[in-house]
Amino acid sequence: MQAKRPINLRRQGIYLLPNLFTLAALFAGFYAIVQAMNKNFDQAAVAIFIAMVLDGLDGRVARMTHTQSEFGAQFDSLSDMVSFGVAPALVAYEWMLRDFGKLGWITAFIYCAGAAMRLARFNANIEVIDKRWFQGLPSPAAAAMVAGLVWISHEYVEELTPISGAMPYFALIFTLFAGLTMVSNVRFWSFKELHMRKTVPFFALLVITLILLVIVARPPLMLFCVFIGYGISGYVYWLYRWIKPLKPVDSTSSLPEA
Repeated sequence: MQAKRPINLRRQGIYLLPNLFTLAALFAGFYAIVQAMNKNFDQAAVAIFIAMVLDGLDGRVARMTHTQSEFGAQFDSLSDMVSFGVAPALVAYEWMLRDFGKLGWITAFIYCAGAAMRLARFNANIEVIDKRWFQGLPSPAAAAMVAGLVWISHEYVEELTPISGAMPYFALIFTLFAGLTMVSNVRFWSFKELHMRKTVPFFALLVITLILLVIVARPPLMLFCVFIGYGISGYVYWLYRWIKPLKPVDSTSSLPEA
């Protein structure tokens, strides 16, 4: 009887450089959870923003070095779930939502579930959606809204003292709004139409410099305002389309004249 040959399993390798950025983003999300459990909410919020920066770099590094892979795409989604799904929900719950009891953890779960469904829908529709728009609020932007509120509440304690009593309700509304907006059909601009290799007027560089200086001057407040504006922009565009729908194309206008 002929002996069976052992199956030759090919070793599966992964690209190191882009996945290091993804791993670092995952660590930042995990670190935010740990700091929230230790009641260091400002550090937890900053860690979520650091995870956003690292998450934006891993894909660009992979494209620049031609090291895209299916493993990297799946790893990135799992990292996003931790950093922009679980971490913001837990930070918000430990920070303010715990005081609401059952309503608090239900709101935190709605945000967490919204992030999971948002990521799953993005992965399922990545080949068929319009690249110019996101369907629903991206999970990093939703996380920035929640983390930004936590950050400014600790950075500007004296300025926010008059409304400190309403802060738990702000946290509840922001978390619920971000979670539901992620699974909505509202469209948000993806910024993928911006091509860095194209020439721009000199004035554009000056404007970008001024924006960076303003952000550096007051990072918590400006980042919070930027992402709040982005979170509202989808609804503003939806309202604009609803009030002023696109005009139907007149098929007779393309016919040649007699």
